Amino acid sequence: MSPRSASVNEELRRRSRERLLQATVDLVGEHGYDATTLGDIARQAGTARGLVSYYFPGKRQLLQSAVHRLMHLTLQEALERTPRPEGPDAGRELMARAIDAILGLTRDHPLLMRTHMAGILTADGFIQCPEQQRLAHLLRETVIAYGSTDPDADYPLLRALLMGTVVPLLLPGAPTPLPRLRAELFQRYELDGESGFPPEPEDGPDAPGAGARVGGERDAS
Repeated sequence: MSPRSASVNEELRRRSRERLLQATVDLVGEHGYDATTLGDIARQAGTARGLVSYYFPGKRQLLQSAVHRLMHLTLQEALERTPRPEGPDAGRELMARAIDAILGLTRDHPLLMRTHMAGILTADGFIQCPEQQRLAHLLRETVIAYGSTDPDADYPLLRALLMGTVVPLLLPGAPTPLPRLRAELFQRYELDGESGFPPEPEDGPDAPGAGARVGGERDAS
């Protein structure tokens, strides 16, 4: 049997890493950080325990990479969803979609996002990784499409505003309602409240006038 090519080996490594990241999202999101071990993640991913340490220095780094990947995929899906924005207001629509994607992800995965934010605010701090860089690139491109003439300054501001909005949304015992936080960000960027993917009312999807779920598909009925 001939040895595998470098490109095949690279693809296998990529798939192994992706399985570990997805397993981390699934397990931490369901059971919490402390109750999830690296062995659990390896078993869920169907990989050897040693591969976890090969790709990631520790569990906290693995979690940050996993959440950044989830954020990137969620944001990418929202920005590319049809109908694709066109015309002079396309940049504003993309900005609205980006905001709704991150807020929706936070609402749909509160335990995962709360654990992620707690890790960032500890001594571990903000960890650079390929997944975070992909997310940063997508947000930066959104800022440019919105019309920024100084994306190097405006992208960090958008990131800070999103992080600052996620925290009160997750605050145990006293969360700020998502529509109120969304309205503040939309006002900051002068966005139409009907753009993006507006959240459903607090009393659920069957309430009169219910819109699209943040981060989900629009109701086609």
